[in-house]
Amino acid sequence: MRLRIDGMNLRSGALLPNRRLWRALRVAALVVVCGAPTPAAADPVADFYRGKTISVLIGVGAGGEYDTIARLVARYIGRYIPGHPSLVPQNMTGASGLKSMNYLATLAPHDGTYIGMISEGLPSLQAVGMAGVQFDAAKFNWLGAIAPTDETVAVWHTAGITTFDGARQKDVVTGATARGSITYTFPALLNELFGSRFKLVTGYNGGTEINLTMERGEVEARNNTWSSWKATKPAWLSEHKISIILQSGPRPADLDVPLAADLASNPDDRRLIDLVLSGGALGRPLATTPDVPPERVAALRAAFDEAVKDPEFLAEAKTLNFDVDPIRGVDMQATVERILTAPPDVTRRAKHLLE
Repeated sequence: MRLRIDGMNLRSGALLPNRRLWRALRVAALVVVCGAPTPAAADPVADFYRGKTISVLIGVGAGGEYDTIARLVARYIGRYIPGHPSLVPQNMTGASGLKSMNYLATLAPHDGTYIGMISEGLPSLQAVGMAGVQFDAAKFNWLGAIAPTDETVAVWHTAGITTFDGARQKDVVTGATARGSITYTFPALLNELFGSRFKLVTGYNGGTEINLTMERGEVEARNNTWSSWKATKPAWLSEHKISIILQSGPRPADLDVPLAADLASNPDDRRLIDLVLSGGALGRPLATTPDVPPERVAALRAAFDEAVKDPEFLAEAKTLNFDVDPIRGVDMQATVERILTAPPDVTRRAKHLLE
């Protein structure tokens, strides 16, 4: 075998007069055999999101727990979405979140540029066949929540009621947003099963408005989550402006009042409670629309998982008095499926409470 370099014929095994030239020859040979180096493959998710804006729809009014959590997550999740899009929260109120979820299902682009802060009770409304539902919650792509929620019933101090038994002895005017919302269904469930006397007044545009009416003496009680009370009204707790008389669970370490399920006398009632209060396992959930390409869903879920571990996010959540015990999107998807397959006898009993 002979090689020819710069006019010289060299036998195989002969020493080259220039070792650098020999090394160059070997590299050139490898290039011929293996092909020239190619640039790294482009990231299609990053390419899609680069320069785009993601709208974060919040189905209830400003200032409450839903609104605060949605805006908190929106400040951090963009750091972890490939392409680093901007996130813009906006409130779309109506029917306790039903309007915004219907919009996401029917009108918003199904490409991953719309995320909703979903009212956690909406899948149960679908399960009972509520009129006005235009979505299939199973087709939404659930992204995550910062923690499960524990629903409570709280009574204003001037009502003179500090226990659930007290709410069985006298009428308690109770504020709610609309039929079908947890602010309505939880106290209505308690009236039906356990003889409480919550007189429900609907039409309020979110928890912040109900709080104002409590301070003015127009209503005496309301449903709210324990996490929301700690985040939005810590002074009411420390100054004993409200008494928490019942909770849905899971029982937090810092709240010692009865669970609704503990009052149930039979399995059928417990199954009804489980369906009506099933949204607690979803927390304050974020979801994107149906039909989003799987790789974008995976990227959004991964971004949420990273955002809720971000040290700055955790520090800000702590200053807002929010507990962080994240729920993963894939687990929420399974919870939604379980809600939608509730037994017919349970959904029949729940329907008039949820409609």
